[in-house]
Amino acid sequence: MARVLRPLLCGALLVLICMTVLGPAVEVHVPAEPLSTPVGKTAELTCSYSTSVTDTFALEWSFVQPGKPISASHPILYFTSGHLYPTGSKAKRASLLQNPPTGGVATLKLTDVRPSDTGTYLCHVNNPPDFYTNGLGLINLTVLVPPSSPLCSQTGQISVGGSAALRCSSSEGAPRPVYNWARLGSSPTPSPGGMVQDEVSGQLILTNLSLASSGTYRCMATNQLGSASCELTLSVTDPSKGRVAGAMIGVLLGVLFLSIATFCLIRFQKERRKRPKETYGGSDLREDALAPGIAEQTSVRADSSNGLLERPPSVSTVTTTKSKLPMVV
Repeated sequence: MARVLRPLLCGALLVLICMTVLGPAVEVHVPAEPLSTPVGKTAELTCSYSTSVTDTFALEWSFVQPGKPISASHPILYFTSGHLYPTGSKAKRASLLQNPPTGGVATLKLTDVRPSDTGTYLCHVNNPPDFYTNGLGLINLTVLVPPSSPLCSQTGQISVGGSAALRCSSSEGAPRPVYNWARLGSSPTPSPGGMVQDEVSGQLILTNLSLASSGTYRCMATNQLGSASCELTLSVTDPSKGRVAGAMIGVLLGVLFLSIATFCLIRFQKERRKRPKETYGGSDLREDALAPGIAEQTSVRADSSNGLLERPPSVSTVTTTKSKLPMVV
């Protein structure tokens, strides 16, 4: 029995000696649940500790961006040797709830919080000779931001029988907004079988479109801090009507062309009829005219054949065209 109790007594005595030499351990207490604060408000990051404060007591608050290790932290403020030293980009907005923080409360106040303040905050209490504990507490802060006005867009074959993808996205919003699509007006929303909606990505897919699918659609982006919306108009076309309209236009153009050609032809005929007939002057020569002598002989033969005999013209009485021409020597 004595052999069993002896090791236990030695262990307890060793712990007591360590606590006497090293001093009490620093215990830091922070909330276990993440903290969330609306943008523009003041955040209080609660941190308390238990230790016997000495002249070597020091407090440090630092910040780590989301997704980065603790070793990449940036200091926000220091308290050491009875003085407070804010530092970094948050220096003008950071302060302590109790200053000096020597009463066991090391809560940090951060005013006018911004989306860039989202991350992990480290409350580090250092009180030598309490070196055998890290004296560290971690707090996760999320700055709540309402959704910004989303942007609506559409892609796809916007025609009868085709498919369309309607997209909606907000550039800001924390936590991430949830998206919901709805059709405006008295027309009913497409049946569930003809639409697929993704509330996370903000995409609405419409299949087997018809002319009844045309209308105005609204996307609502919502989170716990507010909501915002955008709208777009979907116009579904019918390719068959387009082909019929094209054929009708072609026929009308053909009829118009034929009408213009007919009008021009009729007008040309009328202008031709109005022109005067061509006449021949006395001095004009005709290809079918006969010389004067030949004409007289022909008339004599014609008269003799009728039983009438006329005296032939003498040489002196025959006048030719040639004799009438003046002679130039």
